[in-house]
Amino acid sequence: MIRDDVLGSLPVRTALPALEAALDGPGCAVLCAPPGTGKTTLVPLVLAGLVRLDGAGEGPRRRVIVAEPRRIAARAAARRMAWLLGERVGGSVGFTVRGERVVGRDTVVEVVTTGVLLQRLQRDQELGGVDVVIIDECHERHLDADTVAAFLLDVRATLRPELRLVAASATTDAEGWARLLGDAPVVEARGVTHPLEVVWAPPARPVRPPHGMRVDPALLTHVAAVVRRALAERAGDVLVFLPGVGEIGRVAGQLGSLDDLGAEVLQVHGRAPAEVQDAVLAGSGDGNRRVVLATSVAESSLTVPGVRVVVDSGLAREPRTDHARGLSALTTVRASQAASRQRAGRAGREAPGAVYRCWDQAEDARLARFPAPEIKVADLAAFALQAACWGDPDASGLALLDAPPAGALAAARTVLTAIGAVDAAGRVTDRGVRMSRLGLHPRLARALLDGAREVGARRAAEVVALLSEEPPRAYGDDLAAAWRTAKRGGDGYAARWRQEARRLASALPRSPDGAGGRTGGGDGGAHGGGDNSGAGSGAGLPDDLVAGVVAAYAFPERVARARGGGAFLMVSGTGAELGDGSGLRSAPWLAVAVADRPATAASARVRLAAVIDEDTARTAAAQLRLSGEEVHWEDGDVVAREVRRLGAVELSARPLRKPDPARVRAALLDGLRREGPGALLRWTRDAEALRERLGFLYRALGAPWPDVSDAALLDNADDWLEPELSKARRRADLARIEAGQALRRLLPWSSGQAGRLDELAPERIQVPSGSRVRVDYGGEQPVLAVKLQELFGLTATPTVAGVPVLVHLLSPAGRPAAVTADLASFWRDGYRAVRAELRGRYPRHPWPEDPTEAVATRRLKDRR
Repeated sequence: MIRDDVLGSLPVRTALPALEAALDGPGCAVLCAPPGTGKTTLVPLVLAGLVRLDGAGEGPRRRVIVAEPRRIAARAAARRMAWLLGERVGGSVGFTVRGERVVGRDTVVEVVTTGVLLQRLQRDQELGGVDVVIIDECHERHLDADTVAAFLLDVRATLRPELRLVAASATTDAEGWARLLGDAPVVEARGVTHPLEVVWAPPARPVRPPHGMRVDPALLTHVAAVVRRALAERAGDVLVFLPGVGEIGRVAGQLGSLDDLGAEVLQVHGRAPAEVQDAVLAGSGDGNRRVVLATSVAESSLTVPGVRVVVDSGLAREPRTDHARGLSALTTVRASQAASRQRAGRAGREAPGAVYRCWDQAEDARLARFPAPEIKVADLAAFALQAACWGDPDASGLALLDAPPAGALAAARTVLTAIGAVDAAGRVTDRGVRMSRLGLHPRLARALLDGAREVGARRAAEVVALLSEEPPRAYGDDLAAAWRTAKRGGDGYAARWRQEARRLASALPRSPDGAGGRTGGGDGGAHGGGDNSGAGSGAGLPDDLVAGVVAAYAFPERVARARGGGAFLMVSGTGAELGDGSGLRSAPWLAVAVADRPATAASARVRLAAVIDEDTARTAAAQLRLSGEEVHWEDGDVVAREVRRLGAVELSARPLRKPDPARVRAALLDGLRREGPGALLRWTRDAEALRERLGFLYRALGAPWPDVSDAALLDNADDWLEPELSKARRRADLARIEAGQALRRLLPWSSGQAGRLDELAPERIQVPSGSRVRVDYGGEQPVLAVKLQELFGLTATPTVAGVPVLVHLLSPAGRPAAVTADLASFWRDGYRAVRAELRGRYPRHPWPEDPTEAVATRRLKDRR
C-alpha cells in the first residue's frame, strides 16, 4: 500500500510540475532541493508514473534510472522508495551495485551506482528501454558522475534526443550544470526549514593540520569530548562526521560504551556490513539514543532517523595522485563549505537541531566553497580508458564541467599503452575493452587478465579482490599474509572480499586472453603458461609468490629492490621504506601494492606489499627494461658502462672499453657545468689574471671582448677548449689543459683589438715612485693597491679603459690606510687625518704637509 501521507509531506512535490514541464520540453533539467525534501525518493517515483501527485493513481509508465555515487546510498534509496510504495525491493523499485543486483520483471525504477551506469553505457550506448536518467548528488563532482553526464549528453545529441536527463543535488553549481546541459531550466524546491544552531567548538590547543592520511590524535580526542558534550547538552541522536574508517575506530574506542549517558555507538561507512548500514538507517526501535560515527557517505542521499545533533570534525578524504612518483591514494583535507552545509543539514531534517563544528568560526570563511572536482586531482587511467572505449581518446568531444589536466591525462595514456589497453594512437584495443568491462581500475584489470594465465583464475581473482579494497591495517603489510587472513576471516571485510573474488573469477573470459601471460611488453611466463580455470599452471606456486606476481602486474612501476635496512628503490625511482616490525624487511624484491608519501618524507611508506623474485620483477615491469651504454659524469669523473636496468634499478653493469667520443665529450662538459671550469682545468696565476682582465673589458666595453663567465665559457666550449676537449677521456685529461693558453683563443684577433689588451687592461700600472704595481681586476672595479708615499705628486686617479681604478692606499707596513676613487679629493680632504694617525707610528717615513708637491718615494726619509 502506497504511503500517501509520507509522500504528500515531502516538500519537493511543489517543484515537480516545473520539473515535468522541463523534461517534456527541453528534456534536461537541474533540480536543486535541500536535504530531506524527497528529491532522491519521490522524484523518481513520480517520473516513473508509480505515484501521481493529484491522487489519481498511477501515471504513464516510464523506466527511470537513478545514479548514486555510492553503493550504500543506492541500496538505501531503493529500499526507501520500495517502502513508500509498500513493496519489497525488486518489485517496482530495484537496485544494482557492483556484485549485487536486486531487480525484477516489473522493475521500472532502478537505482545504480555511477560506475554500474558507466559499464551499462559502454555495452549499450542507447540505453534501450530507459526513458529518464537522474544523476543524484552531482555536486560531489565524482569522476564517474561527471563521465556519465558527458556520455549521456553525447547519447542525447547523437542517438536518443528523447532521453530525459536530470542533474539533482542539494547544493551545487546550478548555473554550471545548466550550461553543460544546454541551458537547461533550473528547478528549485524549498525545504521545510527547521531552526539549526551552529556551535563553534574548536580545540583548546592548536592541532597539527592533516597531511597524507594522518590526522592529529589530539583532534580525534577533542571530537570524542565534543560528542560527550553534545549528548549532555542536547536531546536526540548524534551524527558524527569523520574522514575515514580508521578515525571512526579511534573515536569509537575513546567514547567507549556510553552507558553512563544512555547511548550506543554505531559506525556507518562504505565498508560496514549491509545489515549494520540497514540498522543505522532504520532508526532506533527501543528509544535509546544513538551516536552514529560516519564518513562522508552520510552527507547526502541518506536520512539517518532521529538525528538532532551533528558533530563535524571538519575533515574529509579526497583522492590525490603524484604522477611523478606513480603514487595515488586518498588524502585527508579540510571539508569544503558546501560539505559542511550538507553535514549540518542532517541535524535539521526532521526537527530543530544543532551542529557542533570542531574548528574556529574565523577559519570557516577560508574553506574552499566546493570540494575539488575529482577530475582535477585523481588518477585518470580509468577515465582515459572509458573515454577511449567511447571513441574519444583525448576526451576533447566530451561535455565536461572541468577539462582533465593535460599532464594527468598524458600519464594515464602512458599507463594504458604499457598494459596494452590502447594502441600508440590512443585507440582502445580488444584487450582494453575486456579490461573496461571488469569493473576494475585498468591496472587491476591487467593484473587479473595476465595473472589468471599465470597463476589461475581463482587465485588471481582473490588477490585482485584484496587490491581493489585495501585490507584493514590489522591484516598487516604482507599481502600474502593478508590473503591468508581473509581466507579464514569472519569479519565484514572478509565477507566482502569473498563476494568480490567470486565476481571477478566469473567475469574472466573462458578463453585465454589474447595478450598472453606475463605481458606488459611480455616475454612469456617465467612460471609457465596457464588457463583460466583456477587450477592452471600456477597451482604449484606458493601463495607468497602468487600474491607478488599479481601485485607486480598491477603496479609494475612499484616493483622495488632492497637497499638494506628495510629500504627499497622502486623502478619508478621513488624510495620506499617498510615499518620497523615488518616481516618483509629481508625480502630482496617487493611488489608494492599500497604506498603513500607524506609531504615531508623523502621516501614512500609501504602499506602493503608482497615478496617477488627478480624474474617476476623483470617480467611484470618489462616495459621499463633498458639495456645499453651509459656515459655520464658521476662522482667527479667520466663513467662509461654497459648497463642493464629495470627503470631506476640497476641490474648489472660492466666497464665500456671504447665509449663513443661524442658521449664522452658531452659527459666532460656536464662535469664542467657541475663543478665549474675553475675546478677542473689547470689555472695558473697568469691564467686567472687574464680571465679577470677579459672579464673587466667585457663589462666595461662589451663586444668584441669575450664574456668569460662560467656559463658563457661552457656555451662556447668549441671556441676555446678545442681540440683538447675532444681528445680528453677523463678528469685527469681536463686537468692538463692550460686554461690561459685556451683563453687566448677568445681574444678578438679578427678585429685587431686583441693587440690592445695591454693598453686597455694592463697587468701593471707605473706609479710616480717608478714602481710597476699589479692591477687587480677580480672585482667590479679595478683595484690598485700601493703605498701612499709612492703616489706623492700624482693629482689625478689612474684609469684603465676609461674606468678610474679604486686606489687602496697602504701604510709603510702594507696595511690599508684609506680607499679612494678620487685621488685629488683625498689629498685635499682625507690626507690630513691619515697623516696625523700614521706619522707617529712611522716617523722614519716622509709625511709632507702638501703631498701634491712632494716627491714620490719607496724609501725612508733622506738621511741628510
